[in-house]
Amino acid sequence: MDIDPTTNIDLAGIRIPDSKLAREITELVRDTESPLLFHHSSRVFYWGALGGKRRGLRFDPELLYAGAMFHDMGLTHQHSSTQERFEVDSANTARDFLRSGVEMDVLGLGYSEYNDAERQAVVHAHPRSARFKEDIIQAFYDGNKHKPETTFGNVNADVLADKDPHFTRGNFCSVIRASAWRG
Repeated sequence: MDIDPTTNIDLAGIRIPDSKLAREITELVRDTESPLLFHHSSRVFYWGALGGKRRGLRFDPELLYAGAMFHDMGLTHQHSSTQERFEVDSANTARDFLRSGVEMDVLGLGYSEYNDAERQAVVHAHPRSARFKEDIIQAFYDGNKHKPETTFGNVNADVLADKDPHFTRGNFCSVIRASAWRG
């Protein structure tokens, strides 16, 4: 599906990005949300971009478009949970949209689902260093070493444990046992 040129206006140089990602997002949102929410989300993109431009802010139009288009997906029955606020459900929908790409690039999950030509084309356009595995672990470490408490219960604790011999991993059972409760 292409972006509909009748709904992709050029307003002070602001247009819906003409990219594969933007087209896939448009298709998903248009097929999922009501026209009311689809057009609202599209307007949010334009208002956000125009406001950012007026304030002299630098922004990535594609990223702004993705955020604007996903921001109300949690209001749809397909993406609404029973326990989360709709904003969280919306963020989870965006996360799920991107997750398979992250899992493929970092963990190699689904590697065999992509043929050699697809893998080579992506890596040619966006090179993967010979030491990518260690480099990405280092990037995770650099991004988390100053806030080790945020790694409790997630994979980033593995990164800190691997890179920092002084890191003490939080232990859920120890937290329970150290609580003020008796028994």
